[in-house]
Amino acid sequence: MSPPEEPPRRGEQAEVAAFRQALGLDALIDVHTHFMPERVMAKVWAYFDAAGPLVGRAWPIAYREEERRRVETLRGFGVRAFTSMLYPHKPGMARWLNDWAADFAARTPDCLHTATFFAEPSAPDDVRRALAQGARVFKCHLQVGGYDPNDPLLDDVWGLLADTGVPVVTHCGSGPVPGPFTGPAPVAALLARHPRLRLVVAHLGMPEYEDFLGLAERHERVLLDTTMAFTDFSESAAPFPPAALPRLSALADRVLLGTDFPNIPYPYAHALHALESTGLGAAWLRAVCHDNAARLFALPALP
Repeated sequence: MSPPEEPPRRGEQAEVAAFRQALGLDALIDVHTHFMPERVMAKVWAYFDAAGPLVGRAWPIAYREEERRRVETLRGFGVRAFTSMLYPHKPGMARWLNDWAADFAARTPDCLHTATFFAEPSAPDDVRRALAQGARVFKCHLQVGGYDPNDPLLDDVWGLLADTGVPVVTHCGSGPVPGPFTGPAPVAALLARHPRLRLVVAHLGMPEYEDFLGLAERHERVLLDTTMAFTDFSESAAPFPPAALPRLSALADRVLLGTDFPNIPYPYAHALHALESTGLGAAWLRAVCHDNAARLFALPALP
């Protein structure tokens, strides 16, 4: 008989628990984690392994584990709610990805039911269907998808999402390399047409941090997530400007914890300590790591 399986990453659990306890937090909420169909995740990992054009550098996957163990790892870190960020890179993918995500959310109650879309004629129907299935957050990846957020095919999509207030986590910054529709200008044009969109700018808009801070300052429903920001890995290529920290502090109620788990090249705890290194203080960290997302998704208070 084989020995019982050890709890996943016990040392890391203790480190993350110490971080939470120092802030008086019983749990974390991570709005930028990836769960996908197995064959899709395998292709994503292979792309990272090959340092593909949208990666451009060695990027070892820290949590290359089967799905069940990845869920256990997040729970072991005290993450009470997380997402299953997934995204199509061509037409015809979004609906079956959304069906998979609906099933994943049904069997993973601590997952915030996630959906996606692509710039294609079926997009409005795909989004309506996902909303009817119970989607609570969408992922839009302008870099991988290579589409213009202002494509007329998406007009009804943005209208639906603005009307429902469902958040859309959007990779729109030009990191790690620019795409044809990344950067602040396409998003500024989108928000001019749909100012009620609850857009979550992934990666704090890396590397155009200050431009995306400006969009959040001008649009009260725009939020930002911290995915990979301030980590050694990101700071070496796209450092956050220290002079902009007061602006990030002033947006304390609209910044959300994101990590890119499991596709990160460092331990989960490093992402948390990187946020701590900003010096923005315990109240800011509590809001970012739990309270803002709990309010956004109307999660019940912890007992």
